[in-house]
Amino acid sequence: MEAFGRYLDLHELYNEFINSKFGSLMEYSAYVGTFAQTEKIAHNLKATRPYKEYLEHILEYLMSFLYRTEPLQDIEKIFTKLESEFEEQWINGEVPGWENKGTEKESVLQESAVDLDYYSTVEELVELGPEKLKEALTARGLKGGGTVQQRAERLFLLKHTPLEKLDRKHFAKGDDLKKEIALIEMKMKRLCEILDEVIVRTKENAEKKLTLTYEEMEAEREEEEVQADSESDDEDQQIYNPLKLPMGWDGKPIPYWLYKLHGLGQEFKCEICGNHSYWGRRAYERHFKEWRHQHGMRCLGIPNTKNFNEITSIKEATALWERIQAKQGQNKWRPDLEEEYEDKDGNIYNKKTYTDLQRQGLI
Repeated sequence: MEAFGRYLDLHELYNEFINSKFGSLMEYSAYVGTFAQTEKIAHNLKATRPYKEYLEHILEYLMSFLYRTEPLQDIEKIFTKLESEFEEQWINGEVPGWENKGTEKESVLQESAVDLDYYSTVEELVELGPEKLKEALTARGLKGGGTVQQRAERLFLLKHTPLEKLDRKHFAKGDDLKKEIALIEMKMKRLCEILDEVIVRTKENAEKKLTLTYEEMEAEREEEEVQADSESDDEDQQIYNPLKLPMGWDGKPIPYWLYKLHGLGQEFKCEICGNHSYWGRRAYERHFKEWRHQHGMRCLGIPNTKNFNEITSIKEATALWERIQAKQGQNKWRPDLEEEYEDKDGNIYNKKTYTDLQRQGLI
């Protein structure tokens, strides 16, 4: 479907989009032209785990496509620069598509109207009551739970510490999720800028196929394959390459010393990738983050974390995952005892106690 790098193959991502809560029904050609326009999706639908996973799948595919079609692009360097720009934009509420984050907080802060300059002790803040403290905390993106004393202490931290320098443990988790999603969106859009010509070609090709019959599409596909084969044959005849060295950016074989330096004659096989071969240590190490390995790990039901780097055997990966699960089971979260519930007076109970008191009509 990629026609040797001429087009993107977004069909799997397209199906994921139209079958999601944040997506909508549209033609594939329309999706190709709008999949990067994430600002059209409502914020309440974007701040979810499924949307984040969908964005990660897009990013994985675009990175893989770039590695295969433009291997000289330094994606890591591009992302490092982008991340430093993102941090500053996020603090100022200037991230594209999330600009209203800052203005929304300002309006909520005005409504909560707690000026810390008028309070010199935590005890004075306690007198505001649990609801007022909760409003002031959530307006600033901080956790709003706990007793009245805990809420007052958390809010009082801002009297001497700027919000951006406050320990992340005091922030609500929802804000962290939004920040992660905004960063992935920014990375995805940057790759789309690099692949702009390919995206335009893909959209035009998808629109053209809507008007073709099945026979015409098959004839066109065969013609593309024949053309690609003839082009590769012509290149083989014109370029003298007895050692079968990889081609460089100029369409000529790379120098033999560079071939040896990068160990491109060394083959690495990965069983998780369907026994696919990777030539050279760099390509082998990079493939653990690429779409083929990610897909293989998903099929095994194993998260592709750093714990599984350098593991290419299905048996070894499965065994390690079982050991990790067994270890995690010892520290498994028990919601009945550890999940916290808060009553209207700000008292905190675990789930079991809260449910029992509720049944007795005591809260």
